[in-house]
Amino acid sequence: MLAHTSRLILLLALTLMASAPVWAVPCPPTVAQQEAWAGIKVNALVRAARAYYEQERAEAAYDRTVEDIARTLRRCGMSGGSSFAARYPEFVGYLQALSVGLLDDHELGFNVSDETYFAETRKYVTIPDFLLTPRFLKTVTRFETLPQAKALLRELNKSRAPDSQLIFFSYESRHLGTPDNNKSFRRLLIVVPGDPAKNVPEKWVQFGLTDPGARVRTRNVSVVAVVRDADQTTNTYFKDYFRTYRRNGAITIKGRWELGEGDDNCVTCHKSGVLPIFPVEGSVSSDELRFVEEVNDRFLTYGPPRFDRYLDASKFGPGLGSVRPLDPLVASARQAHASFPAKEIASATSSACVSCHHPNGLGSLNWPMDKKVISSFVTGGRMPYGAELSRRERIKRYSQLVQDYFSIDDARPGILKSWLLGKSR
Repeated sequence: MLAHTSRLILLLALTLMASAPVWAVPCPPTVAQQEAWAGIKVNALVRAARAYYEQERAEAAYDRTVEDIARTLRRCGMSGGSSFAARYPEFVGYLQALSVGLLDDHELGFNVSDETYFAETRKYVTIPDFLLTPRFLKTVTRFETLPQAKALLRELNKSRAPDSQLIFFSYESRHLGTPDNNKSFRRLLIVVPGDPAKNVPEKWVQFGLTDPGARVRTRNVSVVAVVRDADQTTNTYFKDYFRTYRRNGAITIKGRWELGEGDDNCVTCHKSGVLPIFPVEGSVSSDELRFVEEVNDRFLTYGPPRFDRYLDASKFGPGLGSVRPLDPLVASARQAHASFPAKEIASATSSACVSCHHPNGLGSLNWPMDKKVISSFVTGGRMPYGAELSRRERIKRYSQLVQDYFSIDDARPGILKSWLLGKSR
């Protein structure tokens, strides 16, 4: 009884500490207090992450939670080579990775400044000159002039070798608007083949297209570059550009970051490096459907996504659909019946997601991640790949995936909480 009362007092004190001003919060000195603090802070972090995943307006509260925990880890000497970090390496490494993305000059979420990243990756993410001619830029502005843009691309292909032919098609995105206009969904994708032997990157260049009759022109052009190294690993690099439409009819193009218009955390959406293309049904012309299949097949040859020295994806842990630690009821049943089939446990606790989305596959779907991408792919019928599910079943599957990942239930913690507390080792 005395031990139980002491534990309640300890938890009450730590809860009060969590709501006190940062300068007034003492550091938890003992192992027991540090473990109790870790439990409270992991719950707070996962709860804030789920709120932000569900609603963008929760971003500020989420940022404050990350900053508060990271600050305490530094102030109390609980990071680096500390004994706390040795006990909770996943938690400490995760907070370090998350907090980097909150720095003003790290909007891309990488472990170097945005300026450094763009300077060092410029050779990979530049837009090919033949896509920057005034003639082409004018034709790729509006949906109405798209046939002229495609005619120019076909003309370019006449002088290109068979293995360097441009692959291109237009489509409508299912879920994401462009960075400059979240209501703009029309795209022209141009895949420019690379040459691994010469370290020439393969480039996925995507122009946002202004909708028919729209007065506000879409500005964005994005480049995702894929580079195969000699050891057959593949690294992916990103850059967004904005077009500026001059009154005299001229069109200039410059990096979004260089224009001082901010940037986004790339890997929030691009867990797999390049994203496969799943257009709105009927938005691709019949003669271009084969190109959609061709670029998606190409995407599958890139192997596990890597982001060079700029991001260690392992710091973000397992993703949606990963196996959760067995809940007490299943664990008890397995202890009582040694023959309890392991495959039934796995099927009850995981999903088809991890058959592809794991570190050595297409990358884990872990936090931070974009709700629009995940929900669209699952409820829209594209993922899990090949699954024949009704709309109702897909919505249920999606809800279960989110719950399994973000749950903070102590009796059966979710994937993220379990990993952060070292229960997934």
